[in-house]
Amino acid sequence: MSILGRAISRDFLIFPNKIFSMKSIGVSFSLFTIVFSAFFLLFFLPFWVSNSTHETATDLGSDAPFSDFNCTSCENPVNNSTHFREDGDSSRSTEISSADAGNVSSSSNSFDSLVNSSNVSSSSVELDHVTPKRDDSSQLKSVDINSLEGKNSALECDITKGRWVIDESYPLYSNSSCPFIDEGFNCEGNGRLDRSYMKWRWQPEKCVIDRFNASRMLELIRGKRLVFVGDSLNRNQWESMLCLLIRGVIDPTKVYEAHGRKITKERGDYSFKFEDYKCTVEFYVSHYLVHESKTRIGSKRKQTLRIDTIDKGSSRWKGADILVFNTAHWWSHSKTKAGVYYYQEGDQVIPRLDVTEAFRRAISTWATWVDKYINPHKTQIFFRSSAPSHFSGGQWNTGGHCREASNPINQTSSSYFSEKNMIVEEIISKMRIPVRLLNITEISSYRPDAHPSIYGRRSLDPGVEDCSHWCLPGVPDTWNQLLYHHLHLRAMKSSIVQYR
Repeated sequence: MSILGRAISRDFLIFPNKIFSMKSIGVSFSLFTIVFSAFFLLFFLPFWVSNSTHETATDLGSDAPFSDFNCTSCENPVNNSTHFREDGDSSRSTEISSADAGNVSSSSNSFDSLVNSSNVSSSSVELDHVTPKRDDSSQLKSVDINSLEGKNSALECDITKGRWVIDESYPLYSNSSCPFIDEGFNCEGNGRLDRSYMKWRWQPEKCVIDRFNASRMLELIRGKRLVFVGDSLNRNQWESMLCLLIRGVIDPTKVYEAHGRKITKERGDYSFKFEDYKCTVEFYVSHYLVHESKTRIGSKRKQTLRIDTIDKGSSRWKGADILVFNTAHWWSHSKTKAGVYYYQEGDQVIPRLDVTEAFRRAISTWATWVDKYINPHKTQIFFRSSAPSHFSGGQWNTGGHCREASNPINQTSSSYFSEKNMIVEEIISKMRIPVRLLNITEISSYRPDAHPSIYGRRSLDPGVEDCSHWCLPGVPDTWNQLLYHHLHLRAMKSSIVQYR
């Protein structure tokens, strides 16, 4: 190195008062670092974050845990899903058509766990639901997490208003994959060849509700008792629930009836254990929810209905975590309709009582029992509305039939919105314990094609048709989808409260 070079180097390194001192070099390096960092944040970071977010949303997909709850906001965000129509409109047209194949993009809330979630993340996911055509004025809207709160939540729109659409991914289970379908509901096993009745899915007008997810439902009832109480129509729904849930179980041998009983029409009490989830799904028959009795009238003992006393099996209902009640079907039988020396209160057998008044008193007795014995902090209660029958040309014992029906109908009569449903709604509105009316009447009234008809038994008898119960797979699966919707919604609300 030359003498001049050594002198310059010495000046740079030794003399602190020189402009190119070591201290100045450090300051210059710091300034360069700040400028480079700002440049990176301004130009490169947004692009990187955008790509990461897109990848996360793509990875979640419609099957991510609890990410596809997308019952979207309604134009009138009022919880009217439990109400029955009382206006003068005697019918309502509904277009029955196959659905578009396009997916609907919606904003949703993803929950890492169903009940004990502490981390809530919001991401965009693609729904795999098939959705119906609609004009621009009624587009399905995104869900804001805040809309989950409040009595009149936008998510609680009227899911009972809509139409049936073809969905080729249905049914959710098959006749051969479910061992719980008894003979009366096993239409395919009894020789029904057409399977089109299994392919219809209920599509609400203003909401996108989840498909039934067996794994999530099992998590909802983990460690709990899900109990159905009522007549054979509730048994219809209970068997559907078993068929839906078995799809979410890894080892089906760990699902069994607690007492080894097989499902038959002759026995009315069952408790199926799902061992891995420490839960039970139970059914207890109670045609009227009040006590069927016998008493002496003159020289004979006759059957009576104690409309002032709850069913004697009610002790088995206590302590359940979810209770689903129904009664209606048997109130149309000849004895109950006639009401002559049939209804009893205390020791008195009433000589004559109108069936509507008897029904009101019986439901009031049930409501009093619920208010007295049910703990609302433990138990959720549902009362399922009446399921319509579709007999033409008579009733079940007078040549009524429905075998000619092959598709849903496009309008229903006001007669389906029965006075009994109105009575139930009126009484539960006055109860101390909250009860949700699971309104399945209207959505079921469009489906005359889905009854067993002549396929309710293996030995066909064209003279007797069942147009009251439902084939499985079939319409009761949708009843359970609505039940799942309400349970899932409540769990999501609880998760939000815990998170906040």
